Amino acid sequence: LQYSLLLQHLVGDKRQPRVWDPAALGGIPCPPKSEEQKMVERVMESCPFKAALACVGGFVLGGAFGIFTAGIDTNVGFDPKDPYRTPTAKEVLKDMGQRGISYAKNFAIVGAMFSCTECVVESYRGKSDWKNSVISGCITGGAIGFRAGLKAGVIGCGGFAAFSAAVDYYLR
Repeated sequence: LQYSLLLQHLVGDKRQPRVWDPAALGGIPCPPKSEEQKMVERVMESCPFKAALACVGGFVLGGAFGIFTAGIDTNVGFDPKDPYRTPTAKEVLKDMGQRGISYAKNFAIVGAMFSCTECVVESYRGKSDWKNSVISGCITGGAIGFRAGLKAGVIGCGGFAAFSAAVDYYLR
């Protein structure tokens, strides 16, 4: 009898709903969010914002990477007609700018492509976990590599998926 009463109290219709109060647990109480805060959160979690952020971040990172690689490249300003000629600073800076813009565009496209794919996969699956980034990495890497053939597409899928999994594991 006591067991059934205990079960009704814990599981049955006599069970009282428990109100979760962070202050009771020793946490810092937070005021409720205003409509403006909720709106900002919705915008920042939206797919277009994430894609734009990935595009801009990829552009900046790619530009920095392109400038860096052009700065350490020994063939910058190389003239095959006169291999002993030293390139001028203007030629070196011009090549650094061209390579920086080229890398920036490529990184921006890859970042936006990955972000959009991840958003579509997350919306389709209805979950936010590590599998989304692996699937998105495979789709993005496969699409980029597929331009060079089926084998390159498969390798791109696997490589980008592994890289996405490693980044997601490190960040979570």
